[in-house]
Amino acid sequence: MAQEVKATTAKPTATTFGHVESIPRKNRRMTNWDLFATWIGANANNGTWYIGGVIAACGLVTASTTLIIVGLVSYLLLALASEMGYRTGLPAMALTRASFGLRGSFIPSIINVVQFIGWAAVNTFIAATSISYIFGELFGWPVYGKAGGNFGLIIGIVIMSVLHLLSISLGERSVRLIERIGIVLVVIFVVWESVVVFRMVSFRDILTWQPPHNLRMSSGVAADTLAAFNLAWVTAASDFSRFTAKKSAATTFSFLGANFGLFWFAFIGLFATIGTAVTLNHFDPNNSDPSTVAAKLGLGVLALLVIVLTSTTANAVNLMSAGSALTNMVHQLSLNVSLWIVTLVAAAVTFIPVYLASFLDVFEAFLDGIGMFLGPEIAVFLVDYFFLKGKQYRLAEFTKVRGAYWYTRGINWVAVASWLLGVVAYWGLKQVTVISTTIGATFIAMIITAVIYGLGMRLTHPAAAPVENKD
Repeated sequence: MAQEVKATTAKPTATTFGHVESIPRKNRRMTNWDLFATWIGANANNGTWYIGGVIAACGLVTASTTLIIVGLVSYLLLALASEMGYRTGLPAMALTRASFGLRGSFIPSIINVVQFIGWAAVNTFIAATSISYIFGELFGWPVYGKAGGNFGLIIGIVIMSVLHLLSISLGERSVRLIERIGIVLVVIFVVWESVVVFRMVSFRDILTWQPPHNLRMSSGVAADTLAAFNLAWVTAASDFSRFTAKKSAATTFSFLGANFGLFWFAFIGLFATIGTAVTLNHFDPNNSDPSTVAAKLGLGVLALLVIVLTSTTANAVNLMSAGSALTNMVHQLSLNVSLWIVTLVAAAVTFIPVYLASFLDVFEAFLDGIGMFLGPEIAVFLVDYFFLKGKQYRLAEFTKVRGAYWYTRGINWVAVASWLLGVVAYWGLKQVTVISTTIGATFIAMIITAVIYGLGMRLTHPAAAPVENKD
């Protein structure tokens, strides 16, 4: 069993750097079902539906093939990252101290705070759009996208922010409870939506539909878009697997749950968007969100309410991960305080597409930026744990100044340099047409980063052999 690192409220001393908390196996309560439901709930949401609608621009066959391949690869990495949390009992960003250094771990922590606040804002915006449609149905208010529709959207953002504060009020216990409730609503909604779509449009019509040439998306762009979406969860895996005493929950059930939620909601978003395009004889990727599609398919207020509730379940995971990353940077903050901070910041960020650009433009720019920074980071910390350290970390060293993971003034410059070179590789590969339009840049950049980091550490830290932390 992993050596326990006690939490402490004491201020860091000259020989310690903040604190980390390892959850002992005897105190872990999340079951196979809890991890399965958590990751279904994480992906069975508005953002996943929207992703399915966006890649509809590839056509059904290309979009489906890319969705399945990228999902399986991405969540294999999630299972590996989940195993790290299961074995050590540590949160995701605390674990990056071993690879990036105690201070260097601020880099992946900042990326996590930014990306999960961004994802919370994405889901909030889509749910707020649903609320504007609900207000339109109930009170006759203009819906978002029409003159005067911003008012209903803004009220929706406020309502969603209150729901999010309630959902994270008890930390991990709140998340576990809301995922158990949310999964039931998700099942009902998706079955209902599927029946409605296929009553209106035949599968043959959906299969043969092709997007307009000027709006067509290549398989490479779709792969990078999906990778940025999926890999975000890899950097949060340990935040939840550390609460289970079962390896199967951390690995197998996390992998299955994440893929199940992804395929379920992305496919329904894909089918619904194409079905709407066939029905209306018009395709607009800006109208791929579930609120707009549900309204155009005439599903009514109840469907919109379910969209709001599923957004809350997904954002419970987003906000937990952002809060956990913030505590790794600001040790004085408790997890609950961090959760409140990131929730309020996410509410503010949600207003960006209201005033600055279309939601689709903001969303695509966000995904492109996340994909560039995220893949190389994941490559570094997975290679470090599974290949260089042989699944064995010295947990007592995670807070020790001038300890095993202090490197050079708290930063492992080999990890930082490898990550930066990976970012550059991603950008460079995006400029190579044959790659950017076929298989995408993300996974190639990750492989390049992994090789650079592995060789760099072997050359500069040849004595870095596996130690301690026997399971």
